Amino acid sequence: MLLLVTVDSKHGHRRRSASCNMENSKVSMTSTENLVVIEPRIRGFICITAHPVGCAAHVQEQIDYVKKQGPIKDAPKKVLVIGASTGYGLASRISAAYGGGAATVGVYFEKPPANGKTATAGWYNSLAFDSKAKEAGLYSHSINGDAFSDDIKAQTIEVIKRDLGQVDMVVYSLASPQRMHPKSQTLFKSVLKPIGHTFTAKTLDTDKELVKEISIEPANEKEIADTKEVMGGEDWQMWIDALRQANVLADGAITVAYSYIGPEVTWPIYRDGSIGVAKLDVETTAKKLNEDLAASGGKAYVSINKALVTQASSAIPVVPLYISLLYKVMKEKNTHEGCIEQIYRLFAANLYNGAKPNLDAAGRIRIDDKEMEADVQAKVDALWPQVTTENLKQISDYESYRSEFLKLFGFGLAGVDYSVPVDPSMGQN
Repeated sequence: MLLLVTVDSKHGHRRRSASCNMENSKVSMTSTENLVVIEPRIRGFICITAHPVGCAAHVQEQIDYVKKQGPIKDAPKKVLVIGASTGYGLASRISAAYGGGAATVGVYFEKPPANGKTATAGWYNSLAFDSKAKEAGLYSHSINGDAFSDDIKAQTIEVIKRDLGQVDMVVYSLASPQRMHPKSQTLFKSVLKPIGHTFTAKTLDTDKELVKEISIEPANEKEIADTKEVMGGEDWQMWIDALRQANVLADGAITVAYSYIGPEVTWPIYRDGSIGVAKLDVETTAKKLNEDLAASGGKAYVSINKALVTQASSAIPVVPLYISLLYKVMKEKNTHEGCIEQIYRLFAANLYNGAKPNLDAAGRIRIDDKEMEADVQAKVDALWPQVTTENLKQISDYESYRSEFLKLFGFGLAGVDYSVPVDPSMGQN
């Protein structure tokens, strides 16, 4: 029997042609034993399917970029990436491995394929990275589990002790909606809300491709505190403390965490909102870690990165519309960068290669410098009041936003034939 389920990737609606009822089918597919045709199924700001071959192609695309740029001098040789499976974390792992020849340990929390569902994109990304790294003769070890937990920290330390001895760089790139505190076993949930007042602004409903107004009620004190518990600097501190106590953090090691500031239009929901309180705590943690590591010659940085389409940014109101306008302006100026371009530049022009970090007055590395150029922001500001549902695709680069969003899940990659059935459990044709 053959079942064909196709999906309108714009709205996630299913069209069906089959000889039996498969209303509960988990994967859009033509089925022949274990081989399926996988198509995107989008719900709100997330795609609930992922394509293993497409994810592998996306990883390869980033590897090819780094290899083309050439080696990074004085790059770290043993790197731990916490939050290594997607976005900036994955780009960090690729930059370290293929830019500096580093052995890498990646920690992430992803779902493998099961019960007719595809794996999450990060699971396929990591599978592909491990395979490609080993083919290139590079050490790669991946640990899938809750990075907030003591158990995963202990597992990671044991792997470092056994295989590497010590690490000389730690990248902290976690984004999560919730955190189980490892000591109290309290579950904290984060919110994306303003503080002190209702926030009303334009936003983009990417599901329906509508520019509309959104109003978000302010966070209460508990929500603010809980968001800080999830997305603040405590877990980063716990990781560094655990690594130091186990003597697996090398003298002179660098640790960096990623953050975002953005333009004023996003501040009520981001920098001045509940998530902003958490991000300020990350910056405070960086200063403390700097003091802690100074005696051994180590450094701790916060890197302020550019606004990009990631699984995390897609969930933030206002930001998808801002990114669509930003992409239009920066591409016209030929200054646009994706995750891999950003992180390679962080490594090659700020942390290693004999470079000095591009620090602001607060001591943060600024690789959002091209985004925040005055002429770029002036053009975005001019477009913001003009954008409507009717002219969205004319005055913004929404198509690139949509394309980049789908690429996060392995869809729309050049050279991938999406009509060919694949095995979602193996990630192989």
